Amino acid sequence: ARDLVLGVLSSRALSSESLVLEIASNDGYLLQHYVERGIPVLGVDPAENIATVARGRGVPTLCDFFSNAVARQLVAEGKTADVVHANNVLAHVADTNGFVEGIRTVLKPQGVAVIEVPYVRDLIEKCEFDTIYHEHLCYFSMSSLRSLFQRHGLALVGAKRVPIHGGSLRVWVAHEEHADASPDVAELLEDERCTGVDQYRFYQDFGQRVQGLREAVRSLVTKLHGEGGRLWGYGAAAKATVLLNYFGIGQDLLECVADLSPHKQGCFIPGVRIPIVSPERLIENPDYVLLLAWNFAEEIMAQQSPYRARGGKFIIPVPELRVV
Repeated sequence: ARDLVLGVLSSRALSSESLVLEIASNDGYLLQHYVERGIPVLGVDPAENIATVARGRGVPTLCDFFSNAVARQLVAEGKTADVVHANNVLAHVADTNGFVEGIRTVLKPQGVAVIEVPYVRDLIEKCEFDTIYHEHLCYFSMSSLRSLFQRHGLALVGAKRVPIHGGSLRVWVAHEEHADASPDVAELLEDERCTGVDQYRFYQDFGQRVQGLREAVRSLVTKLHGEGGRLWGYGAAAKATVLLNYFGIGQDLLECVADLSPHKQGCFIPGVRIPIVSPERLIENPDYVLLLAWNFAEEIMAQQSPYRARGGKFIIPVPELRVV
């Protein structure tokens, strides 16, 4: 978040007269970096408890779902944005067109929106099936984003592939009449055309590959358990619920799932009802840990280096099965 903010500040002439708006601003973890540098901000987030935390950080937050109606309300109050941030929210909204129209409404003529979405190309190529669940309503490519923004008088002016969440797109969007696209936009669009991301054949064998991954992971976990190995899981994220239920891995194979969040500890993984515990209990030294939050594999393995030093091994199921 800090690096993203510093990048925006280096490319935009922001001052105490500017306004940075973030949609789905959470607890203000991104906007706080603007506040530290004296740039006025406003967050929009529908969760009052989280908005309260953000306000405690000095991040003014409107507790609401962002929409074109909210955008019109802000404009009527004299609040238009030099920069709009929207990280991992565009894929969640039911009224996609209303949401994008709201960005167009609230964005100043020379403003820029910085939007991050999980990249459908990575999802398909890396077999990331477990990121498909109820709150993700859309899966975007560069081609689909271009069409969506054009429909509302906006244009892609910058684009970058970033590794977060198993592979995401970060795009910069401006009003069409002020759009000056970087070469990255054309390059990524051409790369998609050559790869066939906009064609059915790119997606047609996805289900078979997911089924193959299921068989491989179940076979390994069952074999290790049958040999007397103690197996745990790590990461009680939504993707863990999808993966464990589809793979048919329950308490008969995994003793528990460790997760850093105290709000999840003491609860259970839905469906398979595997108990969730604190990572501190890895001191009990299970032989293998199935890394369910594989999108943060390197970070988690670094955090749990003492467990690995004691001989523990991680099973990483996605994008390809491996034991480290």
